[in-house]
Amino acid sequence: MLITTAWLAEHLDDPGVRILDASFYLPAEKTDPGAVFAQGHIPGARFFDIETIADVETELPHMVPSAGRFGRLVSALGVSSTDFVVFYDQRGIFSAPRGWWMMRLFGHDHAAVLDGGLPKWQAEGRAVEVGAAPPPAAKGAFRPQLRAGRLRGLGDMIDNLATGAEQVLDARAAGRFDGSAPEPRPGLPSGHIPGARSLPASELLTADKTMLPPVALRARFEAAGIDGSRPVVTSCGTGVSAAVLTLGMAVAGLPEGALYDGSWTEWALQPDTPKARA
Repeated sequence: MLITTAWLAEHLDDPGVRILDASFYLPAEKTDPGAVFAQGHIPGARFFDIETIADVETELPHMVPSAGRFGRLVSALGVSSTDFVVFYDQRGIFSAPRGWWMMRLFGHDHAAVLDGGLPKWQAEGRAVEVGAAPPPAAKGAFRPQLRAGRLRGLGDMIDNLATGAEQVLDARAAGRFDGSAPEPRPGLPSGHIPGARSLPASELLTADKTMLPPVALRARFEAAGIDGSRPVVTSCGTGVSAAVLTLGMAVAGLPEGALYDGSWTEWALQPDTPKARA
């Protein structure tokens, strides 16, 4: 699930390794991840645009695309179903797990996240390339196979209010979860889905933005009421940092469960969904 910078440096030129920068920033940060990519990226990497490799027909941001769209856009990046795909981001571990999760959602388990991402790579003095990535030498042949059981929608989450079959785990900061801090998207109230538990994604990371070891991860999840005995659905603001929790559960040896793609943005925008605070 995770690879080290040392491993990637050793395998950087392997023909079956594909490196994708899946960086993403919140709207208020006013940062273009594609522009930052051009300023410096891991050699051979291509930019995996979370906003483009998405369902562009919905008003919700970067929702999961159709299998056909995903396969076409990933193939255009030079990725084939036989490749080992490494995702990283410009913040350490923040949005790269979203790319990793999407690969697995579409049937490709041969994928991993670079532990510590670009900051760790640069801190170690490793080489970077500047400018736009050149077109791939050949188009990839990625054949997606949707695993629908790893994805949850609004209807699923409403049904779960009644059944309580799955535990919802929210990756947002504690203040956004309990309603004491505003959401970063204008006009969106803070709070959480009733019955959800809070585990901010940042609590799974060390000071250098690498992921905690498995034993420490399990302790974090257990403190949040997650012990593997009940299926988990991860959620956040728009389905990005939720994937950090999903990755963390996998690294900890817990069942990965599913991810609520629309997350709090979709839930909060519905006038008739119950919202909890505190």
